[in-house]
Amino acid sequence: MIVVTGATGQLGRLIVEKLIARVPVDRVAVSVRDVQKAQDLAARGVRVRRGDFAQPASLAQAFEGATQVLMVSSNAAAHGGDPLAQHRSAIDAARSAGVRRIVYTSHMGASRTSAFPPMLDHAATEQMLAGSGLAWTSLRNGFYASSAAFLLERALPSGVFEAPADGKVSWTTHADLAEAAAVVLTNEGRFDGPTPPLTASQALDFGELCDVASGILGRPLRRSTVSEDEMRAKLVAGGMPAPVVGISLGLYRASRDGEFAAVDPTLRQLLGREPTSMRELLAGKLTLRARG
Repeated sequence: MIVVTGATGQLGRLIVEKLIARVPVDRVAVSVRDVQKAQDLAARGVRVRRGDFAQPASLAQAFEGATQVLMVSSNAAAHGGDPLAQHRSAIDAARSAGVRRIVYTSHMGASRTSAFPPMLDHAATEQMLAGSGLAWTSLRNGFYASSAAFLLERALPSGVFEAPADGKVSWTTHADLAEAAAVVLTNEGRFDGPTPPLTASQALDFGELCDVASGILGRPLRRSTVSEDEMRAKLVAGGMPAPVVGISLGLYRASRDGEFAAVDPTLRQLLGREPTSMRELLAGKLTLRARG
């Protein structure tokens, strides 16, 4: 049995959808903090269990009978929590439950020296997995394309995308990454340890994304470069919590360093098709937003 954690989140839910299209539904269970939010999955035959990384005792039942656990990374750091403590609890619970393999949603930029704070946690979690005694696979996911779309959407009213200098990023959709996760889970042992970067086929900086968006919208979306200090002041004035400000600015700094620029064919090979391009994604999102 495969247990998917965080199954009411954007990536986790998509992984469950892709999984139950590939294996009998009775081989899939989900571990969620609020079981009410997963009742639609229960109605389709998915086993729904309560499990919370912040409450380790809850994970014993959540992982019971699992051969594999898909561990969606915690976002606790954005709220002042400790994602590493939560990941450690999940790994310990999986080992105690007799789980054979953990598949972890890591990131292509996982590194102990990254300028983007979440990458430090991904690298530390991979180290925990390596020392766990369990088989493990770390999905080195490309940077979520929805992050770029969200930032561009916020610039639509003014027609100006304002941010610090950046570099190219291989933006990759949740749907493609979820499908790749399902392929890996149903081909256990295809990857041991970190996968190659799971990326779309093109890396783009925000200037290039603004050009793509301008073509879709039929009106200019201009790229304006500001200093990190100026951007920090604006984010703080807008009420953004300090940890989130650090994460936001770290994206630009790390992309300037080339941390997210790699493009790799592994995702295309797993999917058996070309990954979704940013032009395709933005054509749907920006057109809908502009009409709204």
